[in-house]
Amino acid sequence: MFDTAEIMRRRDMRDVFTFTIDPADAKDFDDALSFAVLDASNYQVGVHIADVTHYVKPGSKIDNEAYERGTSTYLVDRVIPMLPEELCNDLCSLRPHEDKLCMSVIFTIDGEARVLKHKICRTVIRSDARLNYDEAQAIIEGGRYDVITSCRHDELETAITTLNALAQKLRAERMAKGALAVEQDEMKFRLDETGHPIEIYFEHPNEAHHLIEEFMLLANRTIAEAVGSRPFVYRVHDKPNEEKLADLADFKRRMGDKALPNVVEMLTIRAMAKAVYSTKNIGHYGLRFDYYTHFTSPIRRYPDMIVHRLVSKYILTGKGDTWPTEILENMCVHLSEMEQEAQQAERESVKLFQTLWMTDHLGEEFDGHVSGVTEFGMFVQLDTSRCEGMVHVSEICKGDYMMLDEKNYRLIAAESGKTYTMGDAVRVRVVRADVQKGQIDFELVV
Repeated sequence: MFDTAEIMRRRDMRDVFTFTIDPADAKDFDDALSFAVLDASNYQVGVHIADVTHYVKPGSKIDNEAYERGTSTYLVDRVIPMLPEELCNDLCSLRPHEDKLCMSVIFTIDGEARVLKHKICRTVIRSDARLNYDEAQAIIEGGRYDVITSCRHDELETAITTLNALAQKLRAERMAKGALAVEQDEMKFRLDETGHPIEIYFEHPNEAHHLIEEFMLLANRTIAEAVGSRPFVYRVHDKPNEEKLADLADFKRRMGDKALPNVVEMLTIRAMAKAVYSTKNIGHYGLRFDYYTHFTSPIRRYPDMIVHRLVSKYILTGKGDTWPTEILENMCVHLSEMEQEAQQAERESVKLFQTLWMTDHLGEEFDGHVSGVTEFGMFVQLDTSRCEGMVHVSEICKGDYMMLDEKNYRLIAAESGKTYTMGDAVRVRVVRADVQKGQIDFELVV
């Protein structure tokens, strides 16, 4: 664990009201917020991040394995953690009523969410409450909630409602600068005792999610700005493909009210460049930040561990030496690749469980919308479950030749002129669910 000497080297925040907000099934709590009223118009807000690098030393077997994995991978029915569970769920997890070591950014913020000053430091905290997003949202909405905590409920309510108001202002400022607000519902599966999916449902980001998001963004940006010109790991996002954006704008104009929000969001994401890690700071287009990094999730992302070590070297210890840029860049390339591999595994896991769910619905009919078009057919996303499957081109207009109009996201029958455009409503029947391939096949119901 840690001794009294370690606590003495840190800023003691255990008497400041602190809490976590995470998904209901989370076990690794790597970020916490603290809140204190300074005077009539100013607040102290602390963003506290688990000090993973206090326990994981460079070059150790655990560190080497974490670097190779790069990130935790979240599959439908399990998590493949980057770090051993003893670390991510126990030693480093910011569980309530336990002393925990953190790397923190302590802000002084006024009522208009303007940062008056900040302090980057090592801390020791003691979380007063562990909330899930639904509980935090209930407090924001002034409804009933049930939080097991030793703190007074009025103290909790003041913290949550004030921080939410500040977060809304931070978010509004980002949006005013042109930040992208692409939010997609998260698909969830309810599994039976054998691990078979029996229900598909969705979670939509609410104000409680935005509260945490905005203060994590603020901490990440502040850390990136504080480093200055020294070699560093940035989270960068290049400008989008202008041609794809123009096609998207044209599609939205032509579709009007028929343009489904989830289809527009999907096309917007496709037009965007991928965010990656790099020592070359080109800014973050989607967030509209000139400086940005990942600092707030070292339990599940190795880049955050690197950032913690660089912050310790550059800011906390005052050492003048720097890490070689070439070494950092090579690490960035590897970690960006591992992130993409993890994301692909997560997508394939979702597709697998969608297909498993569909095996119980063969022959059934569903309403859906065209979600994609290709030379070999069209994809249809079902309205209720949002499972996606393919209607093969030979089954769309039988006996007619289908032509792909890629720019306008549509298929056109050569003889009849019948068209199917992204966003069109269709009714389909489930004809096949191949679990091995993760493929779902539909046929049109005329």
